[in-house]
Amino acid sequence: MHGSMQKLQILFPDPQMDALRRLARIEDRPISELVRRAVERDLEQRSNLLQRNRHGTAVFPTFDGGQVLATASRMKSVIYGDEA
Repeated sequence: MHGSMQKLQILFPDPQMDALRRLARIEDRPISELVRRAVERDLEQRSNLLQRNRHGTAVFPTFDGGQVLATASRMKSVIYGDEA
């Protein structure tokens, strides 16, 4: 399984708790398993936020937009209509 586990108390709003109970009954699984699986999926999706660089700071996702195709002055003239 997961090795050692720790206990945690979580409060859910009634609609969420009702939905969890219905889903647990449909899937014939304990609510705790449904919650663990949901947390596991969320942690996998956010795993890049948990990564650290060599300085120990968090590594955030970045975007490389590629090469700049227009100079700042050209963009300004296009935006403000100075270009004929």
